[in-house]
Amino acid sequence: MAMPDDSVDAILTDPPYSTGGVHASQRQQAPGKKYQSSHAQRRHAEFHGDNRDQRSFTLWASLWLAECYRVAKDGAACMVFTDWRQLPAMTDAMQIGGWTWRGIVVWDKPTARPILGEFRRQCEYVVFGVKGKLTAAHRRCLPGVYRHSIIAHQRRMHMTEKPLPLIHDLLDVTPEGCTVLDPFMGSATTGAVCLQTGRSFIGMELSPDYFQIACDRLNLVADSGVEKL
Repeated sequence: MAMPDDSVDAILTDPPYSTGGVHASQRQQAPGKKYQSSHAQRRHAEFHGDNRDQRSFTLWASLWLAECYRVAKDGAACMVFTDWRQLPAMTDAMQIGGWTWRGIVVWDKPTARPILGEFRRQCEYVVFGVKGKLTAAHRRCLPGVYRHSIIAHQRRMHMTEKPLPLIHDLLDVTPEGCTVLDPFMGSATTGAVCLQTGRSFIGMELSPDYFQIACDRLNLVADSGVEKL
């Protein structure tokens, strides 16, 4: 059953990037080979939809962003993670989907892997859009750059999991008590922070493995709130 129109207050999601290599053959490898070091390849389950070329990626992202636009209320914020390779495509898809593109938030990763003779790939990005005019949650001015270390492999529930404090910072643009949608839930990092900060959460996930991980995590947080930001 389809979600009703105008039913969520914000979207915060981390979709598959369809990236992770310089050449097409590298980008089309399984995520476990692209995003994990060799000693950790069997630590996390694979996930779906990470092998599109850039044209099909833009079209695909436009379709689900348009659906997110439909279910979002007027004034809702939309925040979508991406990397440097897909940043142009994602800003296009955001606008094709109907959103007003309002800027880019930078995630500065101080522990990113160094590259001999080159610049470190130290940033990922959050494309920020709004449905109409943003419904402001407060009168504070938020930064455009957040510095948080990458989660160590042995502590991750998902191979591309984002840090809890980063999600907490991003949700600061939304009001407490609001409903947040994540159509690529993964291990439910966004959901965990929503529960910890007085927000409602709707999550979707294609992978049965990650869906179960997400449900277990959310049940644990709802029962005890033991995860720390």
